[in-house]
Amino acid sequence: MQIDMHYYGTYAMARAAGITRDAAKVIATAAQFVDDNAVKDSIEFRDGGRLDAEATAHHAIDRKNIDLEDQRKIWVPFHFLPGNHGKTYTERLLCRKDSEIAREMVKYNLSLADRSYALPLIGITAHAYADTFSHYGFSGISSRRNKIVNDSFKFKGLDTKTENYILDKAERFKEDYPGEDGWLSNVKSWFAEKLSGALGHGAAMTFPDRPYLKWSFKYEDPEIDSGERDNPATFTEGCEALHKLFRNFCQSRPDCAENKYSRFSDIKKEVEAILNLQAPKEKRIRAWQIAAKNGNLFPTGPETIPKYNADFWHNERENLVRKKDSGVATGLSIYRFYQAAAVYRTYILRILLPSKGLVVT
Repeated sequence: MQIDMHYYGTYAMARAAGITRDAAKVIATAAQFVDDNAVKDSIEFRDGGRLDAEATAHHAIDRKNIDLEDQRKIWVPFHFLPGNHGKTYTERLLCRKDSEIAREMVKYNLSLADRSYALPLIGITAHAYADTFSHYGFSGISSRRNKIVNDSFKFKGLDTKTENYILDKAERFKEDYPGEDGWLSNVKSWFAEKLSGALGHGAAMTFPDRPYLKWSFKYEDPEIDSGERDNPATFTEGCEALHKLFRNFCQSRPDCAENKYSRFSDIKKEVEAILNLQAPKEKRIRAWQIAAKNGNLFPTGPETIPKYNADFWHNERENLVRKKDSGVATGLSIYRFYQAAAVYRTYILRILLPSKGLVVT
């Protein structure tokens, strides 16, 4: 999913579920920051303390994606949570929509609702959980199971303007990387195999992340059933799952909850209308903002969704470089995000997946 869902949609579901504005903003910021936190660095304080900043993503075209360690420590836990279905190891690593592992992850992270890093942890949880509703059928490691047949993409119900927009985006991508002729028809052999090493949904570009898209494709492996996707339907399921997650968080943290909340059934039609909007990312973001401003989502009436600002957390981290006392870090949002990310990663890779017989790292 993209920022329209990971931040604006997440904020909307949190507020609709009854989470306060301030808490919803932290949760939604953390959910999107998972995608924007591509920094792996160490901050040395003048008092001798140190903060290790661990990345939770790399950009889709970053050659670091080929690194097998990063695939296992970043893409598997944060973006392609294994579904544990099937017989072979690589098949069990495929992400599955709302899997048993995903639900266990949600339950465990909710049990930590009393911790100081609970809000960013719930945001990270929301990101990984939501991605199961868009990334299913692909895995976070280089695998032949992620490969797609050339020219097998078919779209359903797209208006001409939107289809041209998607194809134009693909053409401009090719222009950014000259020397790779026939990019759209050879996307699997260049982007997925050469650049990302057949990682995730690279061969499908951003199609799994576009909420309005109804589409299909064929996997290169003939033993794998063709991919038939109805993104609006699965994204709606994802929004309902996030709403439930946030309602449960309200029960655990009444200090972060309002007295009223919207049932998902009350806002479902509005959510479906937003998700079906065939438009670029900026207009999809605007649709969430308009729905909130018109009072169509939250029990408290009309309000403005605060604009996402990744720079605030990035600047918090950069400003720490000049600090003498490492103790000042513990009260900052960025430090709590790193705490939450470390707890989350350790639980997924060292506890949850091994308990299912999946040893990833």
